[in-house]
Amino acid sequence: MTIRELIKQKKISIYQLAKLSEIPYATLNDICNGKAKLEKCSAETVYKLSQALEVSMEELLAPCFLKRSNFENYKSAICHRLKEMGDYDFIINTLQRDDIRILFERKWYPESLYLLAMLDYISRENNIPICNDYDDLRQYKLDKPIIPADILAISIVSKNDEIVEQAMKTAIPEFLRFNIIESEVRDVV
Repeated sequence: MTIRELIKQKKISIYQLAKLSEIPYATLNDICNGKAKLEKCSAETVYKLSQALEVSMEELLAPCFLKRSNFENYKSAICHRLKEMGDYDFIINTLQRDDIRILFERKWYPESLYLLAMLDYISRENNIPICNDYDDLRQYKLDKPIIPADILAISIVSKNDEIVEQAMKTAIPEFLRFNIIESEVRDVV
């Protein structure tokens, strides 16, 4: 978890963390707002923050080295998680972890909106009201459509644009709202 996520989880402010860790507020504010990189801070600063947030130094630094995976791999992982957990546990787990918001705050918009679309779709499929905590994110739409790699490949190889058009027509509405073309989330191997 990032420092911002830990602060949110602990329900404290940057100012309170500055007091707890004995790190100047300006320094901590710069770290939290991306003006200073945590991984470039002194070991003493990282240690004080980890102690104040009650996490190991490794846990605190891990998000600094987090690499973004390929979007197709991300989609596959989410679909597998849904299959493994089942609909209700997937919904509960996704809401408890708040991954949608976390991904959005990292500016990983396709991943965030894909997960939100999945949550809304599974909720609709199970007649569960959608969670209003993400109403602000439901206003967003990706600039360009994200089309599955296999659909694009078939379209290019066959030189047939109608394949993409057909995929858009059969896309799940919750995904299409965000400009993500997705027609099957349950048929994973």
